[in-house]
Amino acid sequence: FYLTPPQVNSILKANEYSFKVPEFDGKNVSSVLGFDSNQLPANAPIEDRRSAATCLQTRGMLLGVFDGHAGCACAQAVSERLFYYIAVSLLPHETLLEIENAVESGRALLPILQWHKHPNDYFSKEASKLYFNSLRTYWQELIDLNSGETTDVKEALINAFKRLDNDISLEAQVGDPNSFLNYLVLRVAFSGATACVAHVDGVDLHVANTGDSRAMLGVQEEDGSWSAVNLSYDHNAQNEHEVERVKMEHPKSEEKSLVKQDRLLGLLMPFRAFGDVKFKWSIELQKRVVESGPDQLNDNEYTKFIPPNYHTPPYLTAEPEVIYHRLRPQDKFLVLATDGLWETMHRQDVARIVGEYLTGVHHQQPIAVGGYKVTLGQMHGLLTERRARISSVFEDQNAATHLIRHAVGNNEFGTVDHERLSKMLSLPEELARMYRDDMTIIIVQFNSHVI
Repeated sequence: FYLTPPQVNSILKANEYSFKVPEFDGKNVSSVLGFDSNQLPANAPIEDRRSAATCLQTRGMLLGVFDGHAGCACAQAVSERLFYYIAVSLLPHETLLEIENAVESGRALLPILQWHKHPNDYFSKEASKLYFNSLRTYWQELIDLNSGETTDVKEALINAFKRLDNDISLEAQVGDPNSFLNYLVLRVAFSGATACVAHVDGVDLHVANTGDSRAMLGVQEEDGSWSAVNLSYDHNAQNEHEVERVKMEHPKSEEKSLVKQDRLLGLLMPFRAFGDVKFKWSIELQKRVVESGPDQLNDNEYTKFIPPNYHTPPYLTAEPEVIYHRLRPQDKFLVLATDGLWETMHRQDVARIVGEYLTGVHHQQPIAVGGYKVTLGQMHGLLTERRARISSVFEDQNAATHLIRHAVGNNEFGTVDHERLSKMLSLPEELARMYRDDMTIIIVQFNSHVI
């Protein structure tokens, strides 16, 4: 199909969301001005999720992107639950006691998070009680463990990731008398999800990453140009340290079978993820759970097979790698995105496109024609097109939408080609996945004056 520009826009803008941090008395005291986020599905339904929330009992803001595989169940659960685990891990002992006493005596709870959600961002009401009980057990343990020390953010992030993954695993082993919930907890555990989460508090920025989504900082140099600083490392076969880590954790006899065709046990692209109990549980446990589970579970091919060369589980961890960065005035924005973006764009281009969008200043790159023979007439056409583009280049109200437009529609000259965009967006579901992946992007804009 050929899509008109308004049709393209309505597809691109369907999931966009923006949040501006409110100003108090004409002053914005937060180091975050606000954020823009958007998603473009390739799978139906989309397997990516996103979350953003302000921590109400501690300072700081949480933002995250989650990339599901083998279905969206795990990404959905992690997007709903992880921020509560992080917030609880950061709370002082007195606040945890207040919350526990309120639950104990049936009083209203102090809200922990203020969510910033798009109306399409789904929340599973049916599981909320189960999720709440697991979370409560966690904070009860934190109360008992009270060491009196203030929690280190890095430690809190690592503990929250590991604990949530552990709870996902336990809930699936215990099951649930309600057959709907029983099937849900099993689907969550048997599917998987990567997570890339940022916690911003004043000038302190922490990024916790599990898997192959990425965080990148956009930095404005003194001459006004843009550069990118990586704040996460992919956990996959391209990362030598990660391959070494996996090898260290298993006997030498398995060295050849651990990573095959750039995948964990020849099957899984990310080397760290939530869920995916196929790569964590013993074979006996997998069989026991699947056999006693609901019939729908047996119809699912994914739960039946045992990965090849499966001798010394777990092969997979949800433990995140945490990177700390102290914000500087030249750090203008943070991009969190699932691998659907990074497969199509280099971080340097992402930094430039977003930086120019946010400042409204278009640094003209010399036109590169990359080895093509170009006539004077064609060059004239390119320049005319470029001039027209500058006048319309900032038509998007949302930086994430602007970036998706480039990621999907860029031609070999680095300009958005409407025809290409139209083709890519009108691909039928079963073809779309061959050309692109689900794409989820959050762009956080920093407040340089405060920093």
